[in-house]
Amino acid sequence: MSKPSRTEIFEKLPVRQAVLRQIAPAILSQLITLIYNLADTYFVGMLNDPAETAAVTVAAPPFLLLTAISNLFGVGGAAVIARLLGKKEPGKAKEASVFAFYGAFAAAIAFSCLFLLLAKPILTVCGANADTYAKSYGYAKWTILFGGFATVLNMLLANLVRAEGSAFHASLGVSMGGILNIILDPIFVLPRFLGMGAVGAGMATAISNLAAVCYFLVYIRIRRETTVLSISPRLLSRGVKQAADVLRTGMPASIQYLLTVVTVAALSKFVSKYGTAAVAALGIVKKLDQLPLFFSIGLSNGLLPFLAYNHAADNEERRKAGFRFGCLVSVSFSLLCLIVYEGFAPFLTGLFIDDGETVRYAAAFLRIMVTAMPSMSLVYPMIVQFQAMGRVKESLICSILRKGVLDIPLLFLLDALIPLYGCTMVQPIVDALSLAVAAVFYRRIAIEAM
Repeated sequence: MSKPSRTEIFEKLPVRQAVLRQIAPAILSQLITLIYNLADTYFVGMLNDPAETAAVTVAAPPFLLLTAISNLFGVGGAAVIARLLGKKEPGKAKEASVFAFYGAFAAAIAFSCLFLLLAKPILTVCGANADTYAKSYGYAKWTILFGGFATVLNMLLANLVRAEGSAFHASLGVSMGGILNIILDPIFVLPRFLGMGAVGAGMATAISNLAAVCYFLVYIRIRRETTVLSISPRLLSRGVKQAADVLRTGMPASIQYLLTVVTVAALSKFVSKYGTAAVAALGIVKKLDQLPLFFSIGLSNGLLPFLAYNHAADNEERRKAGFRFGCLVSVSFSLLCLIVYEGFAPFLTGLFIDDGETVRYAAAFLRIMVTAMPSMSLVYPMIVQFQAMGRVKESLICSILRKGVLDIPLLFLLDALIPLYGCTMVQPIVDALSLAVAAVFYRRIAIEAM
């Protein structure tokens, strides 16, 4: 996308049209990512072996750490690039993109090496046992050891491409990888083909993420005369000058996912003492409740460049109008999901596995956990707005509150009061409290600006 077109989207188009141009492709790419995540669980669930489904659940927390790495450089880099474009400094934006790319790549390789050394204790803490360890390690081997760097760079490059106004190409790259994953899953997983089970699902994920990264690298190469993005190592020394701003801005998003890993692992560990069926049920529900979650994340990712650009350009009324419209779209979709999930929980969970005990657990879990979605759908745009404005403290506090400070104590308390089912009540409580704090911060910032 050329610079005049980028300026037109961020500065000149009617607010709702401009926001929709940014968020629609971002939401689509997130939903396709969700579909291929669901495909992993769906095709593994077709084996009707709770141990296989539980293996994917157990490996999820360390896999989420890759998102924490990507967010540190991707969300931080995207916000900095958009702000620099708003200030009409494309050269510095290019330098920031170079640092974000190589920083994310180095961090991903370091994490994969660390996981290789500590795989057994990490997976055991996440709930692996004698029945599930070998399968969960096989899944993690492909998604983290061999494919970890591709997962990180896929998400990173999508954020950076979106930051300069090319939301369509960001969506296309992620979507292409997701569609490929859906095609490969049954081939690698099901007995009538390669029959590799959970391990095959991990292999399909690694290959699809690598394909998406190749798309983005080709895109940057072809658009090298017009894009502000670069992966040229010659600019790395200058890109380091943007490191502090990128890392400071991306830190809240990274910490939130890092703490998400801790709380998801803790939740899996608490649930694991109730049996393999309960762990498999939790895995199914964590996939289903990702629909409104991924919708809000996609919307927020698409909204971030618009908010950051207009804040840097001192166009605060346009920023506020875009933020309000984004929140309206996000909460409307979450309420729709709440109604559907509450009404059809047994049917929806039964799509993933033909095991009566697992479906009973999953339906009950889903009806409790989905009540968190309306609050969550507003918390994410709030946090992204703070990041766009460079309000690191507010963004960091809300991120930590949503994942980290309250989750573990509440898990102990509610599991003791309401065994098993109390664990699933934690997230609705935490999201409601996080939203209340974010609203206070938002009001305070508005008063300061008057």
